[in-house]
Amino acid sequence: MTLDAAKEFFSCLALRHTPGLGPRSWKSILSAYESAYEAVSDARNWAARKVLPRNRAEVFLQEPWRPGAEAEYRAARAAKVHVLTWFDPRFPKRLREIPDPPIVLYFSGDISLLKNPAVAVVGARECTLLGLRSVERISFDLSRFGVTVVSGLAAGIDRQAHQSALQGVGGSIAVLGAGLDVHYPPENEDLRRAMEEKGLVITEFGPGTRPEARNFPYRNRIISGLSLGVLVAEAAARSGSLITARQATEQGREVFALPGPLGQPTFAGCHKLIKQGAALVEGAEDIIRTLRYQFAAELTAVPSSLPEQPAPDAANAGPSARSKAGSGNPLAAPPAPPKPAQRPLPENITPEERELLAALSADGKLHIDTLIQSLGADSPAVSRRLLVLEMQGLVRQWPGMYYSLA
Repeated sequence: MTLDAAKEFFSCLALRHTPGLGPRSWKSILSAYESAYEAVSDARNWAARKVLPRNRAEVFLQEPWRPGAEAEYRAARAAKVHVLTWFDPRFPKRLREIPDPPIVLYFSGDISLLKNPAVAVVGARECTLLGLRSVERISFDLSRFGVTVVSGLAAGIDRQAHQSALQGVGGSIAVLGAGLDVHYPPENEDLRRAMEEKGLVITEFGPGTRPEARNFPYRNRIISGLSLGVLVAEAAARSGSLITARQATEQGREVFALPGPLGQPTFAGCHKLIKQGAALVEGAEDIIRTLRYQFAAELTAVPSSLPEQPAPDAANAGPSARSKAGSGNPLAAPPAPPKPAQRPLPENITPEERELLAALSADGKLHIDTLIQSLGADSPAVSRRLLVLEMQGLVRQWPGMYYSLA
């Protein structure tokens, strides 16, 4: 950590450990300055600049924050954790926009996932087989499109959402209600390792923070804040997932709910949300259609349904489809289909999509890794182009991540 980064980190901790200041106050203060260090250095002028009332600025100047901030700073340095602070260009823009954002994030894994369009999938820890299978299919389809799936690394629905999303190009982000060094729940230790290797794990809580009940509403606002929409996949009438849905609404996010059998208690919360106006979801295409304008940079057509493809068996899934270019293809390609007749291309097709179609036209059925290597593009970008072309009926996907002209 550079000296400037250390100053920013400690300045953010000073704000966070000041009694009477919360996320809304942090945002008000930092929005008035170019850095956190500049903000805390100018605390005597907060009242004059109408950043905070004088009495609250005076509390900060008395430095009640120092013991807590110094302890967390030392713990973070000792644990050698990675840190994002408010003014870091990698800090997620969507989180800055919510009313009560965090100002420090600890992370482990692939931080580039924070740039992706994201959808949260949350639900019950003790869930039904119907809920698990639905989440397996929806999360995989979202990730296959290039959407990152966000959840809370809990048992049940969260676990299934992470596992399935890791098999697609979109990947997955886990938001913790504890410190990064606290592995909870213990039964998800295998998933935690997979998330740190292939996905991203983040938290606003400092090292050593235990997973206390009061932490989870704070965690939930980050889950919804990182996302363009929140899917409640299975939730009882008093489920904590309904808190996430409420926070999503307050943040201006879309709320989706998965319906279940009539009389099934674990879906009562989902049915309540649908009655209150949440969008009923039967598949990932419902979410993609609703969020089509937010996905506008990648999406040029909206499917009536996603292409037929079985979701992976989470317990026996192979390597993540988020492979690097040039990773090689261990599978022998199935026989190439007959060359299709040329058809006129849509007017709104992009140069990148034309290039992809040309590659398929020349070589017939190709594995996605071969396309990534030949086009020189990254995996999520190629995957999104392929799905857009599938939606337009120009490309067909085959088992094993092979593609051909339709």
